[in-house]
Amino acid sequence: MSLDVAARGQLDPTLYSLAENEAAFFKAQTGIEDDVALKHHIFSVQEEAYKVYPYNCIRAFNFARLKISRMPCYQQFLDLPKNRKGAIYADIGCCFGNDPRKAVVDGYPAEQIVASDLYPEFWELGHKLFKTTAETFSAHFIPQDIFQLKGLAKEDVPPSIPNLSQVQSLADLRGNISAIHTSAFFHLFDEEDQLEIAKIMAALLSSEPGSMIFGVHGGLPEKGIREVGANSTRRRNMFCHSPESWRALWDGEIFPKGSVRVDAFLHAGERDRNHLDTVDTGIKSYHLVWCVILVN
Repeated sequence: MSLDVAARGQLDPTLYSLAENEAAFFKAQTGIEDDVALKHHIFSVQEEAYKVYPYNCIRAFNFARLKISRMPCYQQFLDLPKNRKGAIYADIGCCFGNDPRKAVVDGYPAEQIVASDLYPEFWELGHKLFKTTAETFSAHFIPQDIFQLKGLAKEDVPPSIPNLSQVQSLADLRGNISAIHTSAFFHLFDEEDQLEIAKIMAALLSSEPGSMIFGVHGGLPEKGIREVGANSTRRRNMFCHSPESWRALWDGEIFPKGSVRVDAFLHAGERDRNHLDTVDTGIKSYHLVWCVILVN
């Protein structure tokens, strides 16, 4: 997968804006208290990351959002390691790892976290962004293409959970992950691939009631195609589920009907810096916020 930076637009420092809680989080994590110095530090890492792959979320500083903590099921997620020994949390499409870091700050044990991304450079840049090392932030990283895990549901669940620090593929954790968080990920793929990813995540998930998969990505009131790339030379079609089609996908197609509770709703807002590449300027843009929880 390759994409020229010019096709996505040059970096624009005027897009930088941190909410009060986001600024406080970055200051606490980096030790940089001065607002200007913090901004320059984040700019520096953003510039390096954009050369790895020019995702719009990097250009728009969406990597600085604390997305995981905005999820309605966040507290239930944080309660998992309190009620389940060794509850593993996987963050898929983790980029810099800001969501795992937020979870650790809020009490999730770092040694029970595994993060994965196609580009290992992003994880290394996460250490630079947050001024950490593999020793000071012990969540385990696995570089992996999610589609390497096709057919995972047909494989047996391992008899025991391996030491996370030794795991080299998410496949080794199939059937043993208590929580999967994935944001700004599904909408990168077409409908067929989204179905395949959902199957893979279901195979990774523990069958114990309360296990969950949750996140947020682009959506629409009715399932269909949204054209993105208005501000670039490269337009593309983004396939988007609706809350209704997303519920139907998980409850009945991925999991047996009635075995999961699926909460899904659209967060709508006027087109802004979070949706810079949406064609329908002036029209509401939508994020699909969702959580799938095993009930039996």
